[in-house]
Amino acid sequence: MAYRIEFAKSVINQIKALPAYQRPRLLKSIEEQLTYEPLQETRNRKPLRPNPLAPWELRIGELRVFYEVCEDEPDVVRILAVGQKKGNRLIIAGKEIQL
Repeated sequence: MAYRIEFAKSVINQIKALPAYQRPRLLKSIEEQLTYEPLQETRNRKPLRPNPLAPWELRIGELRVFYEVCEDEPDVVRILAVGQKKGNRLIIAGKEIQL
């Protein structure tokens, strides 16, 4: 079953805040990794411990995509946040986030 990918409104601004050269790779990887079996744990996809951000994380190089599979619409993957990992710090829209 193919999943439909939706972006939260705040994610559009987070993507625009990224360097232009990273955006195409990010969008292509989101489509490749999350269209089929987004709940299957892989080397780049993992469930997270309970946190206020999202239940799942997709790793694309130094970028992190936080997402959920909607319970009310089981064929929809909602992207909740996109950030950049720098060492032990996660930067989303220019702000450091603690998970």
